[in-house]
Amino acid sequence: MEMNSANVEAVVKQVLESMLEKQTAAPTAVKTGTGNDGIPRTAHVAMLTALEHYDVKEFPMPEVGDGDILVKVEGCGICGTDAHEFKKDPFGLIPVALGHEGTGEIVKMGKNVKVDSAGKPLKVGDKVVTCMIFKDNPDITMFDLNKQNVGGADVYGLLPDDDIHLNGWFSDYILIREGSTVFNVSDLDLKSRILIEPCAVLIHAVERAKTTGILRFNSRVVVQGCGPIGLICIAILRTMGIENIVAVDGEQKRLDFAKKMGAEKSVNFKEFQGIEALAKGVQDAFGGYPADFAFQCTGSPIAHANIYKFIRNGGGLCELGFFINGGDATINPHFDLCSKEITLVGSWVYTLRDYATTFDFLKRAKGIGLPMDELITHEFPLEQINEAHRTNLAMEGLKIAIINQ
Repeated sequence: MEMNSANVEAVVKQVLESMLEKQTAAPTAVKTGTGNDGIPRTAHVAMLTALEHYDVKEFPMPEVGDGDILVKVEGCGICGTDAHEFKKDPFGLIPVALGHEGTGEIVKMGKNVKVDSAGKPLKVGDKVVTCMIFKDNPDITMFDLNKQNVGGADVYGLLPDDDIHLNGWFSDYILIREGSTVFNVSDLDLKSRILIEPCAVLIHAVERAKTTGILRFNSRVVVQGCGPIGLICIAILRTMGIENIVAVDGEQKRLDFAKKMGAEKSVNFKEFQGIEALAKGVQDAFGGYPADFAFQCTGSPIAHANIYKFIRNGGGLCELGFFINGGDATINPHFDLCSKEITLVGSWVYTLRDYATTFDFLKRAKGIGLPMDELITHEFPLEQINEAHRTNLAMEGLKIAIINQ
């Protein structure tokens, strides 16, 4: 096209007007790490990818279905089960997102979610914990007598990996799927919420013990093993009004803490040579009497074999220490069980109903001055989860927790 001066002037004017329009127009939105709802587009998950090694991985934030709940994780305790998976992967789950003692805040929920598993209203901003996923019967409720804690249920933090990945509480977000159990615990502080899951284990154990008819208000009770499980057991017994409690362990610091949790006396098994001497030491701690009831809270076969010697004829025992296969324990059925008519019960995890009791226990424990918060001795950020597990394995504290800022 032939260009004259008028044409050139018109073209230049058009170009200048176009440049001016671009400069004065509203700036184009810059994509950031969050969506319009303020929720990040990705989540960070501590994925156990090999024995004794986590990688913190970044995954796309999943869609929240009509029956799902997206939770921003505030914290999660490290359990003995996590330690076993970290060391040996006994469940064959690697790669896996672990963490089942977690709690956090609802940031998004499906339109069909109205109430928690106890019928309490749920809304964005509420603090929650999960219990179980009843894969065989998703309609089960906390008031159902068939609570299926023995088989038939899954737990967040022990799920096989899938295309969502937000399956465990060692993360900054977790997606609670439709059909899961969830409880609104907004009236409890963060540390109490982190302790709910392990406390529920002991609430269930004590309820199992009560079925024997032997555990009573004035019972002499021995608790063997003063890790977090044993210490919580002592606290629950104390809130029941049971005062005559003897703690048995090999670490003096833990025995000292057991007294703070409600034990009247303590026995360090390292100070005795042989089971007969140890049994006499326990009896002496009870003023010359054997225990009416015993709780075995370690995963040691030797400890299981020994504890029968602490119990009187007609007494009772609750075994809850073996959450994985720790090996065979050798007892003499005649002397240890039959001739003494010991009533033995096993205890396995918990039920929905135990969760409701646990919430009340934590409030009651704080009300009578038991230092439950002091059970959490170490806190680590998510990116230091490997160090946190090594600290746990070294038994440098009691309950180790991952806390998100």
